[in-house]
Amino acid sequence: MSNYAWKSRLRAIVGNDFLLDDAAALLAYESDALTLFRCQPAAVVLPADADQVAACVAVLFQAQIPFAARGAGTGLSGGALVAAGGVVLALTRLKRIHHLDVQKRVAIVDPGVVNLDLSRAAEPYGLRYAPDPASQSVSTLGGNMAENAGGPMCFLHGSTANHVLAADVVLPDGRRETWGNVHGDPEDLDLRGFLCGSEGTVAIAVRLYLKLLPIPEKVVTLLAAFHSIAAACSAVSAIVAAGLRPVALEVMDQATIRAVENSVYRAGLPTEAGAVLIIEAEGPAQTVAHDVRCIEELLTNFELLRLERAETPQQRLAVWKGRKGAGGALGRLAPDSYVMDGVVPRSKLAEIMEYVAVVAAESGLAVANLFHAGDGNIHPHFCYDARDPEQAALVENSGAKILRRCLELGGSISGEHGIGLEKQHLLAEQFGAAEIALMERLRRVFNPQDLMNPGRGLPLGKGCAEAFHRHGRIQNG
Repeated sequence: MSNYAWKSRLRAIVGNDFLLDDAAALLAYESDALTLFRCQPAAVVLPADADQVAACVAVLFQAQIPFAARGAGTGLSGGALVAAGGVVLALTRLKRIHHLDVQKRVAIVDPGVVNLDLSRAAEPYGLRYAPDPASQSVSTLGGNMAENAGGPMCFLHGSTANHVLAADVVLPDGRRETWGNVHGDPEDLDLRGFLCGSEGTVAIAVRLYLKLLPIPEKVVTLLAAFHSIAAACSAVSAIVAAGLRPVALEVMDQATIRAVENSVYRAGLPTEAGAVLIIEAEGPAQTVAHDVRCIEELLTNFELLRLERAETPQQRLAVWKGRKGAGGALGRLAPDSYVMDGVVPRSKLAEIMEYVAVVAAESGLAVANLFHAGDGNIHPHFCYDARDPEQAALVENSGAKILRRCLELGGSISGEHGIGLEKQHLLAEQFGAAEIALMERLRRVFNPQDLMNPGRGLPLGKGCAEAFHRHGRIQNG
């Protein structure tokens, strides 16, 4: 099928205004939030509903055109890009909250609904949606599910997969199915679980059935300031070892604190601190009061610069505004940024942070740290100028060193950002050849011709990988 033919068929489905193929319009879709990788698609299609998504996919399947679904483009692993000649299906027009079942605590939503908007809609009914990535004010629920996004609250409530009951999906040939069930009953083949974190490679979710939680009776937020990031990490280990289960344990180092306080996200954080630890507890008032007392008593074993409790909802919101705005604040420091995503056991947090400092010193680049300490999920943030080939190479090689160290410490190369294009060259260092072959076989069951987000999340061939790569190849050592 010629370019003219398949584009004409797509236009007939979505309307002329919702198929983009001029260079200026396509520029916004050539990368996600990880600008290390760029590739301009042949076209971007913006379907209005699930029927149009299925119809567009059927056309692309018949024409044998590679395609990838995309939400708000906030992903940080290059997961929503297609190689030249491919098509992006942008799902941002699918943004309806179809139904809130207050009694069953279930939300039925489109994949283009913004994460925070769901909690705002559920709030009048005393409910909320728990997964809260830092990008929750702009990231969409379909993209959150595709990457199995986490966030501060995942320490207690789990990642996105723990809150997806079912999904209506479009398969790579345009057929539609429902995976999972709204009752949350276990099934012999957990396709719902398979979908979460599959990075858009097996099906496109066009409707999500999500679990809602009650708004807790009591929430208390503590801010502890330490002389060093190592001390903050030790405090996290002590809290967890004591059997305490706060909803969030978040660390920011001094570089991050200062960036926040010099930005519109300023929250009154102590700029002299080596690191701050945000601790939040929630639940029944009596339980929270007990847990907070235990945490405060435990923290007296550390040499703190400051320990504060947010006394009002406004103070609590200010603290979280600083934490969730930190990425934007750090983005002001250089033309480009690279936000990493690795995991280590909590007992190894101080050790990996020490190694990050060594790598940063070797590279000569500015590196800030903010991370989900409760889960051992680190996010070193490299500030650099991609116009400088040497800096670009340094960033990629430094990131690879840190991820390899995460593996050496018993961790993983990804916590919540996915594998995408960023980490595919490291996947074989975490998994054996047989395991990777099994992953590929499972994906091929649903995506046999590899047209839906081709090769993503698995090692790519040299030619395919370089089709996306913005900079020189990453060193193997």
